Parts: sequence; structure tokens; C-alpha cells
Amino acid sequence: MTARFAPVDLTADLSALPSNERRALARLIEAATVFDALFLRQVWAGNETLLLSLAGDRSELGQARLHHFLINKGPWSRLDDNEPFVPGVPAKPPQANFYPAGATKEEIEGWLTSLPAAERTRATGFFTTIRRGPDGRFTALPYSLEYQNELARVAVLLREAAGLTAQPTLKNYLESRADALLTNDYYASDVAWMALDAAIEPTIGPYEVYEDEWFNYKAAFEAFITIRDDAETGKLARFGAELQEIENNLPIDPKFRNPRLGAMAPIRVVNTVFSSGDANRGVQTAAFNLPNDERVVTEKGSKRVMLKNNQEAKFRMVLQPIARVALSAADQANVTFDAFFTHILMHELMHGLGPHNITVGGRATTVRQELRETYSAIEEAKADVSGLFALRFLVDRGKLDKVLAQTMYTTYLASMFRSIRFGLNEAHGRGVAVQLNYFLDNGGVSVASDGTFAVNADRIRQNVVDLTRDIMTMQAVGGYDDAKQMIERLAAVRPQVQAVLDRLKDVPVDIEPRFATAEQLLNERRTP
Repeated sequence: MTARFAPVDLTADLSALPSNERRALARLIEAATVFDALFLRQVWAGNETLLLSLAGDRSELGQARLHHFLINKGPWSRLDDNEPFVPGVPAKPPQANFYPAGATKEEIEGWLTSLPAAERTRATGFFTTIRRGPDGRFTALPYSLEYQNELARVAVLLREAAGLTAQPTLKNYLESRADALLTNDYYASDVAWMALDAAIEPTIGPYEVYEDEWFNYKAAFEAFITIRDDAETGKLARFGAELQEIENNLPIDPKFRNPRLGAMAPIRVVNTVFSSGDANRGVQTAAFNLPNDERVVTEKGSKRVMLKNNQEAKFRMVLQPIARVALSAADQANVTFDAFFTHILMHELMHGLGPHNITVGGRATTVRQELRETYSAIEEAKADVSGLFALRFLVDRGKLDKVLAQTMYTTYLASMFRSIRFGLNEAHGRGVAVQLNYFLDNGGVSVASDGTFAVNADRIRQNVVDLTRDIMTMQAVGGYDDAKQMIERLAAVRPQVQAVLDRLKDVPVDIEPRFATAEQLLNERRTP
């Protein structure tokens, strides 16, 4: 099972960092390690006890289980619909450890519905767990109390790093984020993260809501500690200027478009030094788009961070071998790293476009709250397919090289097989299955008699427009029932797709990063 993850040393060039910045970077890595333990507890209340048990089993099988546990951050295989691989453990709880033991989803829904608006907003917010009070009633507990010991340690390390760095925006972010961890108010530090302009680019805190499979309300802790690639960042910064024009031309009713996107849309290309928590479990992230707080997105836009060394490893170890098995000979020639990298960038950009804050039945709400457990898969599908729409839009206007029109669809087709292998329990895999089956049903992708897949150039472009319109319109009206039906109908692995997946059994599914540069820095810190 572990062999499906190809071990890769992730390195970053630190030669330009002076000694004080290297010491600050080491403190950030130490802070990030705390989130591994914290995330384990968020996934399941029994994880920490099980980890100690596995660590004490010195048999070959025990050590193999421990290794796979650490990859998955729990005893369930994320590539296999969360099947347990440790005897005696229960099914993976869809509510994770964000809600009271023994409570049902219906009980929580009923309680949330009964709350006054302000209390309901707090209870459904990113940064609270739901627990039972002494009287047995449900109550919303802020993360700053639920995880106070770990967060206090992280805050100390962030302040030490802030004291070491000479980069003003980095110092501001670290001090602000340390305060946020202790006060549970993340707004100011999210704004400071948006303004971060430094050689060291850390992302530290509770962000993604994938683990909360009940409602997609609760954020899990993660950390990306990275070094900015100035040359690549400079090349891509120009995309930020194109976002409003793309929004203005989305294939949806104009009333659903945002006439004024947030002012800032920074893009960073970075190389990973260390990642932890939700940022290092199962399949590795290639890029991310944050923050998720709708207030910040509305006021400031969102920042896109491209993990270049992660992507290079994925392309070399996974995507190229997949293309040789899954695609027709003609299409294999049109699989390129540039198209892979650029579509991932556009995927992240498109998370910030389209509907976010919406009105349903006269009530102000958000797409995330209305689509509930369907939100993550639908949002990932939206970012993917509308990313293809946006790339073609820019090619047609001469903003991107025309060769991309030949390579982006075929490269993405190979990448869809890469994503489906993550498992349909995972939001990205489920969202990609929706797209691939839509393309098959509507002629954008075809299957040859030898079982290989090919792009139909005459149909794929219109398929992309149509699916972008369908998904974004569904989001704009808060169409939970439609979203549920789309997932039920299309989020499946059909026999022709499964036949390709079966032929990929010897191709790694993803990478297992080994943080060589981080280990070097920590060794320097331990050496007197």
C-alpha cells in the first residue's frame, strides 16, 4: 500500500538566506511539527493512543503499519475510500473529531437551526469545535481553548522567528498569526498573510474544511513552510491583472458575476521546505488558494501559492508514466510540464472567481454553507473546469502562447486519471470524476478500441463552457439538491476508466516527500 507513494527528496535553495533568516526558518519548521499532532487529534480522538501503540510494535508488520499511518495521518487509507488498515479500528468518522462523541448529524443540524443568527454564525464558523457542556447541551468551543496548549507552543516559536527575521512583512505576519492562535480571531493575520512579501513564505493555521465531511464547516490545522522562487513568481504575477476580465466573461448570467474582485490577488511560486498537518496527509498538495474566510476574499481577494518542487516531482514520477498508459499515442506527445503547471495555477486562481457570497430566499449566505457536504467536491470541479475555460480565454486574446491550446486539454486528461486515483472519498478525486464522466457523456473525450483515451478537439471546448456554466449557476443559487444529484450521477468510476486504472497498478499514485532541507536546518539548530 505504501509503495503507491514514491519517496522523493524535496529540497530548496537557501544559499541567498543570511544566518538570521535561516534560524527563523528553523523555528518555523519546529512550529509546523506541532500541527502534525494537532491534526491527528482533529481527524480522530483515538489517533494519538493508536500512534503510541504502533510505535511500540517493533515487528516488520507493525513498522509498516506505522509508516502508512504517518502518511495517512490515521489508520484509514485515503486512497482506498478510507478502508482501515489497522485491525480493530472503527470506520473513519465523517464528522472527524469536530463534534461531540455520540451526537448525530441530525441532532447537530437541529441545534444549529435553533440558534439565533449570530450564535449560528459562530457555531458554523471555521474555528470552533462543537462540544457538550456540563449540562449536556451543545456549545461552540473556540480553537484557542480546545487546543490551547499546542497553540501556545506554536505562538512562542512564531514570535521567536519574528524576532530573528529582518523582513518587515514576515515579522508582521508571524506576530499577527501568533496573536490569532491565542485569540481565535484570524482576520488581521489573514490580511497580513495576503501582504506577505518575503523570501520565506510560511502558511500556518487552520484552513481547509475537507476533514469535516458532515458540513465542511470546520478548518483543520496545517503548515506550509516554503522559500519563494522569485524568477517564477515574477513570470506569473501578470496573471493577477487578468482576473477581473476573466470574471467579466464567465459563461454565467451577468448578475452572478462579481463586478469588483478583491483588490489584491498575489501569486507566489515557492519551493517546499516542510509541510505538516492537513498539508501533509495522503496525496500531496500541488498548489493552494487561501484564505477561505469569505470576508477576506471579498475585501482583499485571495493568494495563490504554487509548490513548484512538489509539482515537478509529481509530473516526473506520476503524470508522465500515466500518460504512457492512459492516452492515445498522438495525445501523449501533447503532455507537457508547462501545461500541467499553468493549469494548476489557473485552478487556484479560479477558486477566487465565481459565486462566493450569495443570497438564497432573501437570506445572505455563502456557497460553502448552502452546499454543505457537497461543497468541497463541487468547488474543486469548478476550479478545474473553469481553469480550462480561463486558459482558453487568455490564449484567444494573445495573453498565453497558442501552443497551450494543443497541450492543456491532453495534459489535463492525463492529470484526471492522476486525480481519480486519489479515491472518490477525496474531494479532488470526486470532483474530477464528475468532469471526466461529463466529458465522456458529451463527446469531449472518447475511448478507443484499445482502451486508451483521447481528447475530441471539436467538442471539448464547448463541454468546458457548458460544465463551467452549470456548476457556477448551481453555486450562485445555492442548489444543494442539484449538487447532490450531480455527484450521485457523475462521481463514479466507470468500467472503461477502471480498466485504465487497473493498468496503472505499477505507477505510483503520488509522492511521499522527504524534507531534506528541513532536516539540514534542524540539525544546524541542534548543533551548539
